[in-house]
Amino acid sequence: MASTERIAGFPTHVVRLGGGVRRVLFIHCSLGSVATWTKVQAPLLSKLAMTAFDRPSHGLSADWNGDGGAGGLHTLTTMIAAELIDGRADIVGHSYGATVALRLALDLPHRVRSLTLIEPPLFSLAKGTRAGEDHAAAMAGFDAALTAGADERAAQIFQAAMNADAPWDSLSDRARARLVRQIGRIGEERGVTVEDTPGLTAPGRLEDIIQPVLLIEGSASPAIVNRVHDALAARVPQAQRVVVMGAGHMSPLTHPGSIAAEIANFLKV
Repeated sequence: MASTERIAGFPTHVVRLGGGVRRVLFIHCSLGSVATWTKVQAPLLSKLAMTAFDRPSHGLSADWNGDGGAGGLHTLTTMIAAELIDGRADIVGHSYGATVALRLALDLPHRVRSLTLIEPPLFSLAKGTRAGEDHAAAMAGFDAALTAGADERAAQIFQAAMNADAPWDSLSDRARARLVRQIGRIGEERGVTVEDTPGLTAPGRLEDIIQPVLLIEGSASPAIVNRVHDALAARVPQAQRVVVMGAGHMSPLTHPGSIAAEIANFLKV
């Protein structure tokens, strides 16, 4: 069932589907939508009661008005997600959506049963590593391109840095046009992904997570993802890790069966 509702005061497109004792909230990546999860959710329909929503400025939800900068956007998204939790829920987040999932566990531990985090871009955790330096070099020029209105150049830089397994030239004209049209969203979020504006990785913060946590990464993902997961695994008490072979950063789209299987195994359904 899909509908547009005012969630936390914001016009939000919400999809509810499936059935089962366990309730799961899915939070999609940047430039994605509820459709990102369609093939992941398909084999889980009889096992889980699932909710997904289009984040602000994504899919069929309203556009964010810019209030509060990157921190304000993260807070708004977290408030929407929190309101969609029915009692307690298992949270599944991909990329930026995984940072929101992490914040839910930190701010509302009594509402979150477990976390499945697929490659959260908390790049500050990789500072001082070779992979962190390589990623910064790969993204060099991104902010300047956006500021100059060179959206296509910014999109090419981002694609090469985060999705090298899907080179720019391999994308369809439609996919390239969509990425160029939405690339500003990535710029709006860099206060979270680069600077951790919400303070999720502040000293002692990750160590307070009490829920079981599953970290999923692709074997073909950027090296910085592995370094971020190294740091999370070292600091989060109940973290466990799995690698999806052959997958890159967009594993829910490219390897949905594997992601669904890992979620089912983790939740024991």
